[in-house]
Amino acid sequence: MSDRLAVWPQYLLPKGALTRFAGWVAGGRWGGLTHAIIRRFVRKYQVNMLEAAQPDITAYPSFNEFFTRALKDGARPLAETPWVCPVDGAISQLGAIDGDRIFQAKGHHYTTRALVGGDAEMAARYEGGHFATIYLSPRDYHRIHMPCDGRLRRMVHVPGELFSVNPATARGVPGLFARNERVVCEFDTPHGPMVLVLVGATIVGSMATVWHGVVNPPRPGTVREWRYDDVPVDLKRGDEMGRFLLGSTVVLLFPRGTVAFQADWAAARPVRLGEAMAHSPS
Repeated sequence: MSDRLAVWPQYLLPKGALTRFAGWVAGGRWGGLTHAIIRRFVRKYQVNMLEAAQPDITAYPSFNEFFTRALKDGARPLAETPWVCPVDGAISQLGAIDGDRIFQAKGHHYTTRALVGGDAEMAARYEGGHFATIYLSPRDYHRIHMPCDGRLRRMVHVPGELFSVNPATARGVPGLFARNERVVCEFDTPHGPMVLVLVGATIVGSMATVWHGVVNPPRPGTVREWRYDDVPVDLKRGDEMGRFLLGSTVVLLFPRGTVAFQADWAAARPVRLGEAMAHSPS
């Protein structure tokens, strides 16, 4: 069966209603039922609770609090490189941006302008640059951290679809990451500007950042933007910057000539928060 045919049912599903329902369930404090759901999830996805700051399942009053659990101190040491991986996950794609086109999967591209919500000025800074797309599976740690030091300049919430973001859907849905709901964060860094995009998906109840809290809901159906020129938000390499309440994908954008990805980084490779991601071009 082709990937396009396999994902066709997603076009028909009431993804918004499913996501709202999942968010309600995940945020509920259902006592023993919540703990039973968590236990089943841990078994099904082989979640390593020994890495969690709180390994006791019964200590989590809601599924969301379990899903966004913190790690033990020292569980993800930071490599001595200018850029570290911001999440646990697997590389979906990475490489050079072809003009303004980002490679999604065989036969599919999308543009930097579409990804960032239509802002041509922001998108132009990344033409001919580099990108990395990292998929977070259900078993992964779901907090997002800074790949390098940065000062937040703006955050944009872009409404959109809620397709799954797993590899099969990336191969089957054109423009997936610029089509789904997303939160676009642009930073100034010692190496130049950088964009970090949190991409929503089916059953992703919400996305949150450390400076704003929960960004969605609400979902008003229009682009919303916050600027931070007069309210400094400074984060260090490795600091938490946000989290998914149920999992998804992050996309990173870098300008031309600022990064060279590690030689062993390639599509489908599993990665961990804090490992070396890139270095300055020689």
